[in-house]
Amino acid sequence: MRILHVSTRLILGGSQENTLLSCEGQARLGHEVHLAFGPIYGPEGSLLERAAAFRTADNRPITTHVVASLVREINPIKDCRARGELFDLIARTKPDIVHTHSSKAGILGRAAAWKALARGHPCGVVHTIHGPPFMPIEGGPFARAKTRLLNHAYTLAERYAARRCHLIVSVADAMTRQFLERGIGTPEQYITVRSGMETAPYLEPAPGQDRASIRAALGLGEHDFVVGTVARLAQHKGHEDLLHALHADLKANSAWKLLWVGDGWLRDSLVHRARSDLGLRVAELDRPDRAHEPHPQILITGLVPPERVAGLVRAMDVLAHPSTREGLPRTVPQALLAGVCPVAYDVDGTGEACIDMQTGRLVAPNNIAKLGEAIRWCAANPQDRQALAQRGRDLCRHAFSDTTMVAELEKVYARALAMTRA
Repeated sequence: MRILHVSTRLILGGSQENTLLSCEGQARLGHEVHLAFGPIYGPEGSLLERAAAFRTADNRPITTHVVASLVREINPIKDCRARGELFDLIARTKPDIVHTHSSKAGILGRAAAWKALARGHPCGVVHTIHGPPFMPIEGGPFARAKTRLLNHAYTLAERYAARRCHLIVSVADAMTRQFLERGIGTPEQYITVRSGMETAPYLEPAPGQDRASIRAALGLGEHDFVVGTVARLAQHKGHEDLLHALHADLKANSAWKLLWVGDGWLRDSLVHRARSDLGLRVAELDRPDRAHEPHPQILITGLVPPERVAGLVRAMDVLAHPSTREGLPRTVPQALLAGVCPVAYDVDGTGEACIDMQTGRLVAPNNIAKLGEAIRWCAANPQDRQALAQRGRDLCRHAFSDTTMVAELEKVYARALAMTRA
């Protein structure tokens, strides 16, 4: 089978990792796999090197294609060009399956694939919802009105795109409910397939990636209480909420630390907020001139290669994920696989992995007081915290493995192909 995946950008991120793991697993099964994406830029890093270097045991590659006009921002001229470029790519590669990912690539890719189908190319068209494109309604009157307008535009675009694909894969049941509530697609179109990941690095530490080694390398003590995040330093990821919730605890107890894994556009403003407004000491480990702050209360790693993430998660006592906009965040099951208790906001599909008082602590979104209380509960109850993590580990071991995801996608593709022949 020839499969074409289309993603907006191949940056370091959950949906992109999901897409690349799908490509690798499908290539190993013997499929011819193509991966198309727009230009990569910004501080979020790139998965292009991994995609370009991949080979199966019989030297089968993932063929990559850069779609020059495919950009994340709404741009009518470039969007029209990108749809045409994707249609031309489909006409050249003649895939059996076109599988789109993320909102922008999903809308344009499905439109291009459905046009190819109408022109006589019998391809199955599948789309994955990794997270909602709809933004939270917040801010002042102008900001709220603007967000409502954008959400309405995305709703109309997603309705249009849903009529131009056979099946829609959701990484969480919550995504299916949200989209159906907005009149996007039909219930028969939706299938839940958990976002798969390489579980082995989290279940079994590689040499030098065990908890003690990583904590020692970071200058963390055995008895430090480490609250970590793995997320872009970006809007809606909740780093500001963590500062509000925990700054008093950080000042009162030298053993409490924040470990922020990642980089992003809000980094400098967050560091300024922590240092200047809250009086906290910050060590930016990837910046030599700012890495050696004595007794830091916040450690920022900056962008790290994916193979280091499992060790950094294992060094944490709590994985905090106070994000207000998610599909089902991969960092939550990754923490559970590593034996680390998550504390997260109850948004979208997060509660399908982080179940309050069963596999973690779940807090109402934007409730900063409850966020702090849940983290302090974890600090005060280490045995209960570890029991939550162990139950979550058992839950996630199979459900979130990349092999399970690839096997489930095989069934989805078979259904989509059958629909093209009906």
